[in-house]
This record gives sequence, C-alpha cells and structure tokens, in this order.
Amino acid sequence: MNSIFKSTGRLSAALASCTLALALAAPAVRAQAHPHGGAQSPSSPAQAAGTVLPFDEKTWAQLLQHGPRPAAYVFTTSYCSTCPAAFAAVHQAVKNKKSKPELNAVVMDVSGAQAWRHAAHFEGMSRMYAFDGFEPAIRQAVDPTWPNVTPYVVLLDAKGQTQRVIGPPKAAVLQRWLSPR
Repeated sequence: MNSIFKSTGRLSAALASCTLALALAAPAVRAQAHPHGGAQSPSSPAQAAGTVLPFDEKTWAQLLQHGPRPAAYVFTTSYCSTCPAAFAAVHQAVKNKKSKPELNAVVMDVSGAQAWRHAAHFEGMSRMYAFDGFEPAIRQAVDPTWPNVTPYVVLLDAKGQTQRVIGPPKAAVLQRWLSPR
C-alpha cells in the first residue's frame, strides 16, 4: 500500500509540473503568427490576452440594452468561408472614421482556444464572443427569423436601431448604419 501512495505522489508532482509548463507556454503560443498567415493583433485589452467572451441566451438582450453603440456583430462559424469577407467589408467602412464603432465576431460552433484560432481572420476586431449554450436558443434570442446562415451581420447604430444582413453588407447599408440620424 505504501508503494501506491509513493507512485500517486510522483504522478501528482508530474502533473503539477506539466500544468505549470503549459501555463507558462500559453502566452508564447498565442503570440505566434496564425497558421493561416498574419500575426494576431487584437485591438482591445481583453483580446490581447486571447479572451473569448461567452455569448448565451441573455447576452444579446444585454448588448442591445447596455452594449456599445454603434457596433457590428458578425456571427460566424469556424468553417464559414465568406465570413472573413463580410467582416472585412464592415471593417473597411469604419477604417477611416474618427470614432470607430466596435466590431465584434461571434463564433457559433467552437469556443475558447478553438474560437481564438480564427481571430486573425477578423482584422480590426474589438471583441470575440463564442456561443455558450444551446445554439438554436441563442439564435432565437438574437433573431427569431434568422435562418441559421452565416455570415449573419447585425449592425447596431448610435440610436440602438438594428440592421440585419446575411452576407457582406452593401455600401448603402453600411452608410445608413454609420450616418447620424
């Protein structure tokens, strides 16, 4: 019985050493270039640490009531090939503006480090969210008529009015979003 405790103690020490090594290596791994090209360059302190914020059934209502305005939310998946282009269209529209609206990516199918791997596809991103809960219920909370297609872009203007677009938003939609009314 004594040998079981000795081996368990050694195992615990080995696990603690591995955990410490992984914790020390994590910042270095995040700082490396993204495998699809380009270094990850988040634009907010929360994103500097590779933070992916949870997005559940209550998040959308909270963002509509208390979130930043104007803001864009691009709902995407890890496999969406056209989502980076939709995000780029929104980013291009605000690139030369004095006051920059928040540009947020909301990943629907993966979270945490898996979601963060896609951050390099969203240049100019303010925050990254990931669905945290039952996906159909979260989509229902955002828009009951959303046909589960990505990219799904929701533009929230300075007065809290929303415009919803599937795919990259057209120039007229972006102009209406950014114009003071």
